[in-house]
Amino acid sequence: MSTTNSAHDSKQSRPQPPTPFHSLDTFLAARRLSGLALSPDGDRLVTTVAELSADGTRYLTSLWELDPQGERSPRRLTRSAKGESAPAFRADGSLLFLSARPEADPAKGEADEEEPALWALPAGGGEAQRLLARPGGVGGYAVARAADRLAVVAGLLPGAEDAERDAALRKARKEAKVSAVLHESPLVRFWDHDLGPDTPHVFATAASAASAGPELDAPLVDCGTGNVFEPSVAVSPDGTLIAYVAQDADARGEFRETIVVADAATGKEVRRIATDEAEFGSPVFTADSRALLCRRAKVAGWDHSGATTLWLVPDVTDAQGLGHDPAPGFDNWPTSVVPSPVPGDSAVFFVADELGHAPVFRLDTADGTVTRLTASGAYTDVCVSPDGSTLYALRGSVDQPPTPVRLDAVTPDQTPHELPTPAGVGAMPGRLVEVRTTAEDGQALRAWLVLPEHASAERPAPFLLWVHGGPQASWNAWTWRWNPWVFAAAGYAVLLPDPALSTGYGQHMHQRGWGDWGGTPYRDVMALTDAALTHEEVDAGRTAMMGGSFGGYMANWIATRTDRFKAIVTHASLWNLDAFGGTTDATFYWRRHFGDPLTRPDRYLESSPHRGAAGIRTPMLVVHGDKDYRVPIGEGLSLWSDLARFEVPAKFLYFPDEGHWVLKPNNAKVWYATVLAFLAHHVLGEEWQRPELL
Repeated sequence: MSTTNSAHDSKQSRPQPPTPFHSLDTFLAARRLSGLALSPDGDRLVTTVAELSADGTRYLTSLWELDPQGERSPRRLTRSAKGESAPAFRADGSLLFLSARPEADPAKGEADEEEPALWALPAGGGEAQRLLARPGGVGGYAVARAADRLAVVAGLLPGAEDAERDAALRKARKEAKVSAVLHESPLVRFWDHDLGPDTPHVFATAASAASAGPELDAPLVDCGTGNVFEPSVAVSPDGTLIAYVAQDADARGEFRETIVVADAATGKEVRRIATDEAEFGSPVFTADSRALLCRRAKVAGWDHSGATTLWLVPDVTDAQGLGHDPAPGFDNWPTSVVPSPVPGDSAVFFVADELGHAPVFRLDTADGTVTRLTASGAYTDVCVSPDGSTLYALRGSVDQPPTPVRLDAVTPDQTPHELPTPAGVGAMPGRLVEVRTTAEDGQALRAWLVLPEHASAERPAPFLLWVHGGPQASWNAWTWRWNPWVFAAAGYAVLLPDPALSTGYGQHMHQRGWGDWGGTPYRDVMALTDAALTHEEVDAGRTAMMGGSFGGYMANWIATRTDRFKAIVTHASLWNLDAFGGTTDATFYWRRHFGDPLTRPDRYLESSPHRGAAGIRTPMLVVHGDKDYRVPIGEGLSLWSDLARFEVPAKFLYFPDEGHWVLKPNNAKVWYATVLAFLAHHVLGEEWQRPELL
């Protein structure tokens, strides 16, 4: 497998590999699509494309226009050294986006921007104009579909009542080289970055006023403090209301996500959608600008898993209207929701995991009828045409990267029409089959099995078990970061199981694994492994296991329970659950699942892999990033220390500047190369080859 430094050099100096997956350089250089925005008239469709920079050290994003009818080729709209993202259309047809690009006028002599600002491309063409900038950058935004109103998320430092004061405080901190943050909330970090010292606020403004400039003088109405983890904001189609997700805290350090609805003109809170037993998120207004749809998540407890449903508040201006679940018989968890833009239309479209897929569903809120519109694939970024008759989305699957598609809004289990795309990877180096079996408790289990192209009964492929993270997730979509086809190109059969706690199998699948990570989920993984190893094209004598996050936990747990695998790769893994619970970025969420270790230590004692360290015999590759705040580096260091103490053959791949995922292109290349080299040594019996640059 090629591990050369330059994809361009590789193309010029030797024949192309059979597929992009046979060369790490070619694979990492492939363009990647994300996001989709449809213009108010339905004539323009825009997506974001990420591609490798000229020096191969980072990904740059740009905006591309797609033809909704599928007749014209994709057209690139933007280009800058900073990149562009988060496209959305204003009511006048102009295209908004976020970018840290500098002002277009070089005569101003301004240095490059360090923080993203809000920009606009005129509907009729021309140069992009900076619409709105904030001292700490714009963290997110939303726009009214039929009115001149924007909502933006931007931070304010303590003591800053406006942008001018905020800018002065930031300047003073920078000049004094002060980086300290004084926290007064348990929320300190999130995934891979520190929180503070500013706090995100949601501001409302008229879009035309925002472009009147200079930016810091644009009239902004402060609607309140938003979510410190991830911004989530919506504007009603008529521009009169703003809805955003906030976090309510109690004295014990518990947090609940709630939805605040504010008057866009005054910033005054109209109502707050909140209860003690549930959290609310992902708000979106219906076409009448009064009803609001969102996701409601029942708060998990010791005895029960959380459960996510849709939630409909018929009139957000009615403080007594609590809302209800518009699809009470639907047993899977919705991940996104988009209402029809047609006034009076009761249709709502949403996506939910289901049996190894993530279809688009249509809900009629008038009678609760749910219709599955797609039979296969995993869908994101659903957009609805102005007349409500057509949907656009990105469709991916385990064996296809996200691709723009068009489908009608009514027909069940249809095959969508693919639109021309500026990205693609060509043929897969193998095929995808399904594995099914039955668990000890009678639960039907399933998994995907990736078979390399040359595997046969005469030449069975070595086997790699790969457990997903989450744990409440599913192997149902394309992933660039955890891509099984790179391993298929190297000759491995890769099993992608969905054990207990996986999404898409009903609430019972969550409940049967709740609080029992080392029990039912482990037995499900082993049952699916046993079933896969009966496949004639799989070599049951050459096996390995790997996983990240929860999958890393499972890798560690398996290492303490069996020596059936010749090698185990554990990435960003939980090792000592007691220590993990107090250092992860969302300790309150962890306590809901495993309890307080001081008063209810049972699950920590029963499920923590570190208690079985002395029994590990399988060679292990430990991988961890120092900037991982979800599973902090202490977990990886503790595991590495124990492996050394008990003389387990092991290696530690450490990334000082990466978080939970390994995202920088050349670090990702090193990750794949090291894992493949480790597997080749222990599974295939090849001599250990230290990857380049290590």
